Amino acid sequence: MSESTTHATVRELYDAYARRDFERFAEFLHEDIDWTIYAPIAVFAFAGPRRGRAAVLQALAAVAESYALDNYRPEIIVVEGERAAVMSDVSFKQRATQRTLRFRIANFLRFKDGRVIEFREFCDSFDAVEQALGRELAF
Repeated sequence: MSESTTHATVRELYDAYARRDFERFAEFLHEDIDWTIYAPIAVFAFAGPRRGRAAVLQALAAVAESYALDNYRPEIIVVEGERAAVMSDVSFKQRATQRTLRFRIANFLRFKDGRVIEFREFCDSFDAVEQALGRELAF
């Protein structure tokens, strides 16, 4: 994939997610995708490693079960060959409490045969946990 093709694919992938078009989103996932969201699994059950398209889609369904997407806006996209880094401004409404969680996330993707084969997501998980719990953590 050329860098312009990778960039266009990243845009389409994120647009599909923002629209909650999981059928289109799934088309961008390699069957053997290696996917990890780095966050405390005790608070965000959908976090952690997943292997394969079906497992990733199950994790995304778990996200949608607990959180309603308010906003997902990529702010920075950097592409090098078949790799991309994306910084996004996101906000989700926690279904159980109606609290809005807003933070930035960084994603790192690698493509193979035009599909995402590797995905890593990072955020300030301490901040995200405090928002999810609705309180500051004391030490």
